[in-house]
Amino acid sequence: METVTLYTRQNDKTLAQLERDGRIVNERLYVRLHFGDCADLFLESYEWFAREASKRVPRPDDGRLSIWCSISRENCLKAIEGTVVYVLEVPKDQVIYFDEAKWDHVLNRIYIPESPEDAAAYKAHLKKLGVTDGFQFFQGRYAGMYPEEVERIRESWKRVFTIDHWGIFNVCGNIWEIRKEWVKRIVRPGEPL
Repeated sequence: METVTLYTRQNDKTLAQLERDGRIVNERLYVRLHFGDCADLFLESYEWFAREASKRVPRPDDGRLSIWCSISRENCLKAIEGTVVYVLEVPKDQVIYFDEAKWDHVLNRIYIPESPEDAAAYKAHLKKLGVTDGFQFFQGRYAGMYPEEVERIRESWKRVFTIDHWGIFNVCGNIWEIRKEWVKRIVRPGEPL
């Protein structure tokens, strides 16, 4: 079985879950605790991601949201107070790769162009609609006015799974769970990764 190395910073309370259950899964509650007042915005995006990602890698019955991982030591968030970094060896077929730069489009509720030409065509399309700000179709000035545009934007988000350039700073590899047997090392604050 081919494996890949992934790195993920998690709350240190996950250590107890790993010991107790032999695995860690991500829950809506954890997103709420982590993002506070902004949680609803993130949850909407994360749940969209989970639905689409499950079409690529089936999630376990109790898998709610995926776990964000870095594909490189260099781009991994370091362990800070209250966190640990898990260094994982994960079966390659369990990893959902995506482009993190495109993910920002999903978080900002904007269109992901297929190419520079598509970006230019979309900009012209917005101009034709009389829209100067593509950020406000979901909330704000244009909310509810252009349902077909909202659908077009949502459909474009699937491009987050298309990686045009493979690099350690733009590619992430998410997983549905962290299994105890996948953990090769646990890095605590102050320890080198």
